[in-house]
Amino acid sequence: MYKLRILLATSALLVLCTSPALCNENDFTLPIEIGSNSQFIDGKNKTALYKDNVLITQGSLTIEADEVEVIASQGSGREIFVARGNPASYSQELEDGNPVSARANEIRYEVAKRTISLTGNAELKQDTSQVKGNSITFDMITEQLLATGGAGDASGRVTTVFTPESIRKAKDESSDNNDGSNGDGNNDGKGEQ
Repeated sequence: MYKLRILLATSALLVLCTSPALCNENDFTLPIEIGSNSQFIDGKNKTALYKDNVLITQGSLTIEADEVEVIASQGSGREIFVARGNPASYSQELEDGNPVSARANEIRYEVAKRTISLTGNAELKQDTSQVKGNSITFDMITEQLLATGGAGDASGRVTTVFTPESIRKAKDESSDNNDGSNGDGNNDGKGEQ
């Protein structure tokens, strides 16, 4: 069973990390803005609770939720944002311009680690690939993820979906590399005379 989980996590990692693109690191140098219909701040315990139509933005990084708890007890730059919703959602643009998005009942964004942890009906999409499981942890810098199924799932498994577009793209790239060209820029099949 353990080997199966390693194999599934590895395949999911390969799906989502087929390109060298990283999340936009400039996002992490920008301030984090939070908007909501109501908020409660506990200065003594360094926590805050934002409710109703919560929107967190940091550059291209966006988290939307019904409520967000902010834990700032470890100091500035080490905040933890716990977003809850039905579902809560995350999206961000990669440096190459492609988006990554996720949904879950709970999304935990750890600023210092630059990770998001998805719990409950977790789903992460990148390019034309999708990973679903009970929980997914995603490193936004290295684009590495670990996904696990849960006892609550019908199958208790992680599911990775490759869409036909990604299969076609790989086939097209393969045929471009084997186009019969002899490398001299002349594609008439005669080669240099």
